Amino acid sequence: MLKRFFLLFFLIQCTLEASGINGIIKDNKSDEPLVNATVYLEGTKIGTKTNKKGYYSIQGIKKGKYTVRITYLGYATYREEIVIDNKDIRLDVSLEPEAIKTEAVEVVSNREVLQREIKISSVNVPVSQIKDIRIGGESDVFRTLQFLPGVLTSSQISSGLFVRGGSPDQNLVLLDGNTVYNPSHLFGFFSTFNTNAIKDVEFIKGGFEAEYGGRLASVLTITQKDGNKNDYHGSLSLGLISSQANFEGPLGNGSFFISGRRTYLDFILSIIPQDEKNPFPSFYFYDLNAKIVQDIGENDKISIIGFLGRDVLSQKSNSSAINMNTGNSLVAASWSHIFSNNLFSDFNVHYSEYKNNFNGGESSYEMKMDNKIKDLSAKYNVELFIKNNASAKFGFEVSKLNFDYLLNFTGDTDTTINEGHLSSTNLTIPDMNYALFSQTKFNITEKLSTQAGIRANYFQLNNSLKIDPRLALRYMLKENIWLKAAWGIYHQNLRIATLQTFNIIDTWLPSDTTVPISKANHYIFSIETQPANNLNLNFDFYYKTMNNIGELNMFTLKSSVVSDVLFIGNAKSYGAEVFLQKSIGKLTGWLGYAFSFVEMNFDSINGGRTFNPKYDRRHDFKIVAQYAFNKNWNIGASFTLQSGQPYTGYQSRGKLFLPGMNYGTNKLTSSERYGLRLPASHQLNLSATYNFKFFKQDANLTLDIFNVYNRRDILMRVYNMYEKENQTIVEDFRLLPIIPTLSFEIKF
Repeated sequence: MLKRFFLLFFLIQCTLEASGINGIIKDNKSDEPLVNATVYLEGTKIGTKTNKKGYYSIQGIKKGKYTVRITYLGYATYREEIVIDNKDIRLDVSLEPEAIKTEAVEVVSNREVLQREIKISSVNVPVSQIKDIRIGGESDVFRTLQFLPGVLTSSQISSGLFVRGGSPDQNLVLLDGNTVYNPSHLFGFFSTFNTNAIKDVEFIKGGFEAEYGGRLASVLTITQKDGNKNDYHGSLSLGLISSQANFEGPLGNGSFFISGRRTYLDFILSIIPQDEKNPFPSFYFYDLNAKIVQDIGENDKISIIGFLGRDVLSQKSNSSAINMNTGNSLVAASWSHIFSNNLFSDFNVHYSEYKNNFNGGESSYEMKMDNKIKDLSAKYNVELFIKNNASAKFGFEVSKLNFDYLLNFTGDTDTTINEGHLSSTNLTIPDMNYALFSQTKFNITEKLSTQAGIRANYFQLNNSLKIDPRLALRYMLKENIWLKAAWGIYHQNLRIATLQTFNIIDTWLPSDTTVPISKANHYIFSIETQPANNLNLNFDFYYKTMNNIGELNMFTLKSSVVSDVLFIGNAKSYGAEVFLQKSIGKLTGWLGYAFSFVEMNFDSINGGRTFNPKYDRRHDFKIVAQYAFNKNWNIGASFTLQSGQPYTGYQSRGKLFLPGMNYGTNKLTSSERYGLRLPASHQLNLSATYNFKFFKQDANLTLDIFNVYNRRDILMRVYNMYEKENQTIVEDFRLLPIIPTLSFEIKF
C-alpha cells in the first residue's frame, strides 16, 4: 500500500514539473471569469475549456513556438504567440465582448476541442438565448430547458422537468455547486433562478460522471455572476407579472452582485372587484440572490453566496380557507485554490433548507401538511491536469440532513376515523450521507478517448454502502463525426412523494431501513456531428432502468416509518432523440425531436399491472428560434407539438362506506391507471425586443405573446357525480389562453 502511495506521489510530482500553460479567462469590462471558454493551440490537436471558475490548464506541451487562440461565444477571438521551454507560462486573458458573433473561427477551435470532449447528453445553453425565450414576459432557465428533446413537463404551465422518464426530484440542481431542492415558483410556472443573476447553464440529461451523485436522472449546474470588479452597474425590469432589480460593483479585492424579484399579483387581485362567495386568492412570490467574491492573491478566491425564494398563497371564503407557504433558502461559502500550474482545488460548505407548509379545509374538515428538509454539507474537489491527453478529478462530500413530515386530517364526529383523525403522520428523521469519488479522463489515441470513474456512497439512515461505477467512451469516426457511449449506476436516497390529484403538495422523504435506496442504470449511445461550421447535430439513444422509486400513500394511518407513507415500485424508460443547434450568427436556436416510452410497475397500484405515468408522451417535437435584424431589433419564436398525456378514466360508480361514517359517499371505480390519453397538445409563442437608449442608458422593450393562436390544451380531465340525476359529467380543465405581455428593462 505504501509503495502505491509513493508511486502516486512521484507521478504527481513529475506532472508538477511538466511544461505547459495555465490561467484564468475573464470578461474585459467586468473581470468576470468565463465558464467553458475554449483555449486552443493553432495547428495542433491541443486544447481545453475553462472550468466553473474560469480556470484552464494545458500540460505536456513540447518545446517550441505556438499561437494560443481563445474564444468564447459573444466575444472577440484572442490570439497570442508563446514560446514553450522548460518553464510554465501563466496566461490570464481578458476577452472583449462583441454584440453579434458571426465568425466561423470560433466553431473551428471548438471543433478541435470537441474531438476530445467525452461528456455525453450534455447541453450548454447560452444565457443570451435564455433571455430571448420569454413566457409571460419572463425569461426562465427551466422554461428554456423544457424545449430540449427528452425533457418533458406535466403541463405547459409547469416548470418541473421530467428527464428521460425521471421525475423532478431525480434532477440534481446545483447553484454554484450547492443543492437547491425545489427550484420553482408559482406552482411550477417559473423557476426560482433570476436569469439576470446567471452567467452559465450546463444541463446533463444522463450518463453524468462520478463527480455528481445522489440523483437518478440529470444534473443542472447554474453558475451565478461574480459581479463587476471595475465599475458599478445595475438594471431595473418591469413586467406584467413581476419586477426585478440588479446591482453589482467592486468591493475590496473583488466584487459583489445582488438581485431581487417580486410579483405583484396580490396587489392586482386585491383591487379587482370579486365575488365574496368565490374570492380571488392572494398570491405572491419573491427571490433574492447575493454574492460576494474576494481575491486573496493570484491563486486564491473566496466566494460567499445567499439565496432566498418564497411563495405565499392564501384564500378565504365563507365556507373554506387555504394558506400555503413554500420556499428555499441557501447560504454557502467556497474557497478556490491553485496549488500549481496543473493542480486546482475547490472547497465548499453550504446550508440549504426547503419548506412546504399547507393548511386548508372547510367547515367539516381540515388538512394540515408540513414538510421541511435541512441540509448542511461540505465537499472538496481536486482537479489534476496531468498532460494534454490525461486529467483526473477526485473529492469527497459529507451531508447532515434532517427531514420533518406532518400530515393531519381532522373533522367532525360524522366524518372522522380513529378519534378525530382520518390520517395522522408525524415523522422527524435525521440522516448522514458520505461520498467519495474519483474519475480520470484519458485520450488513448487521437481518435479514442475514455473517462472512467467510481463513486462510493454511504447512507447512514439506511445503513447501506452503494458503489456507482461510471464509464464513457468517445471515438472520432471522421473529422466532424464522433461516436459516444456511456454506462453508469446511480443511487438516490431522497425522493419527492406527490399526490396524484393535488400535485402542489410535494413531500421530501429519505430512505430508512424500511425503504430501499432508489437505483438507476443508464445506457446511452450518441452520434455527434457538425454538418456545417455553425451547426451541431446530435442523435441520442438511451435505455434506463429505475428501481425502488416511490409514490405517496396519502391515506395511511398513524405512520411511524417511511414505508408507511410510500408505495415502492420500478420503472424503465427508453427512446431516441434528435437535436440540431445553431448558436452563432444572426439566426440562432435549435430543433429537437424525441420518441420515447416510460413504463412503471407497483405491486400496490393498478393491480400490479404495468402502466404509463402521466408524463409519458410518445412524440415530442420542439423548435426555438431567435433572429437579430440589427443592434436594435430581434424577434423570437418557440413551438411545441406533443402527444397527449395519459389519464385515468372510470368504469363504474357506487357508494363508499368508511369506518365511523353513518352514511356513504359517492365513489367512482377507476379503470386502468393512466389507460387513456388526452388529445395532442401544441403551442406557439412569439416575442419581439427593441433595444434603444433611454436617458442615455441602455434599455429594451419586449412584447411577448403566449399561446399565439389561443389553443387551450387540456390540463386534466375529471369526473363529477350528480346523485339526483344519477349521472357522471366529464369536465376538462384547460390551460391558459392567449396572453400578450409587455416588459421594460433599463441598465445603468
